[in-house]
Amino acid sequence: MDLKELFVKAKELENKEIELDGWVRNHRRQKDFGFIDFSDGTCFQHLQIVYDTTLANFNEISKILVGSALHIKGILVPSNGKQDYEAKAIEIVVLGSCPEDYPIQPKRHTREFLREMAYLRPRTNLFQAVFRIRSVAAYAIHNYFQERGFVYFHAPLITASDCEGAGEMFQVTTLPIDKIKESPDYTKDFFGKMTNLTVSGQLEAETFATAYKKTYTFGPTFRAENSNTKTHAAEFWMIEPEMCFCDLEGDMDIMEDMLKYVVSYCLEHCKEEMAFFNQFVEEGLLEKLNKLVTAKFTRIDYKDVIELLQKADIKWDFVPTYGGDIAKEHEKYITEYFNGPVFIKNWPKEIKAFYMKQNSDGKTVAAVDLEVPGAGELMGGSQREEDYEKLLSRMNELKMDTKSLDWYLNLRKYGTCVHSGFGMGFERLLIYLTGVENIRDVIPYPRTPGNCEY
Repeated sequence: MDLKELFVKAKELENKEIELDGWVRNHRRQKDFGFIDFSDGTCFQHLQIVYDTTLANFNEISKILVGSALHIKGILVPSNGKQDYEAKAIEIVVLGSCPEDYPIQPKRHTREFLREMAYLRPRTNLFQAVFRIRSVAAYAIHNYFQERGFVYFHAPLITASDCEGAGEMFQVTTLPIDKIKESPDYTKDFFGKMTNLTVSGQLEAETFATAYKKTYTFGPTFRAENSNTKTHAAEFWMIEPEMCFCDLEGDMDIMEDMLKYVVSYCLEHCKEEMAFFNQFVEEGLLEKLNKLVTAKFTRIDYKDVIELLQKADIKWDFVPTYGGDIAKEHEKYITEYFNGPVFIKNWPKEIKAFYMKQNSDGKTVAAVDLEVPGAGELMGGSQREEDYEKLLSRMNELKMDTKSLDWYLNLRKYGTCVHSGFGMGFERLLIYLTGVENIRDVIPYPRTPGNCEY
């Protein structure tokens, strides 16, 4: 039996014998009895194990240390303490002892300290909760799309295409180091050309959308961006749906619906973890998330946002100007002004990607960013340009290599249609869900500049 099942069936198991396997999270010893704080990782809640001198190996058990693995046989009984139930031990077997220098002792550890031994940090309360939410949120995302007829597409991790055109990509090569320092001959490389780790699966996902109507990717992406901010990592996960016969308005409908679904699912299925975050990580977290689930998402054009910011009686650190990006302070103001999430749409084409639908004004594209209270930008999407000539013209305007993307252009030749999609960084969603503000603390093994450790 595991603890999750035990707590569900506790009433019917009362005063009955149970058997459990798990680990010591804390141990309080007295002369003739002791209390073990016991966890098996199947749920956030722990069980107190009470033992006394009736145990045949009492002396051995009284010396066990935090982190040790145990097999417990006992009787589940109502508790006189804070918890509803505890187990009166009949037999305790040490399956794996733990030494005194075990780093995860029952005390408060800094997150910086725990990052230095990421392989052990899931054993702490904070990271037990974080990575449970990560698991449940991932399941909710798959559930949302699968229930609505989307086909799950596995985008390639090795690619010859740069989706965003940023150039900050990790190169993949089998050439010896001395051969790539100067004028490398990629025709002699493994793939016969220069290849990189993907920054996005969007372009490839569009190929599947034109066959299945609705598809989505959910996997790792990589950016060789030398940034040490709290929201950047070299390896992170992205959710990227693509939908045919769907315009920008339909795109926003799905963005809003998916976000509300995932947040609601986590609130419903991770009550104890969410209560923990609300108490110890971000005060008011539950109020923020519950408000989002019932909120009306505002939709407003980029130019109207800039005008609103310029009229505000505020001395900005970054003065809002048409053609510029939306700064963090602007995001905060806009979400507070509208008292909820805000879709900012129809952006100047000069600051958006080549594949976005060109609007009839010739100045803007059908792009959208979702800003949410307390986090800022959470998702970005667009209607994709379905017109072959317009897409080709835009690529030439940006001096892009059209030959390497002929397959992408051909999608506009072979049964083109209106289609849209969006992307959401999974870790950014987890930061919003948990209140844990650093991306290094919501991904199991963070890959950042100078860090590829365990």
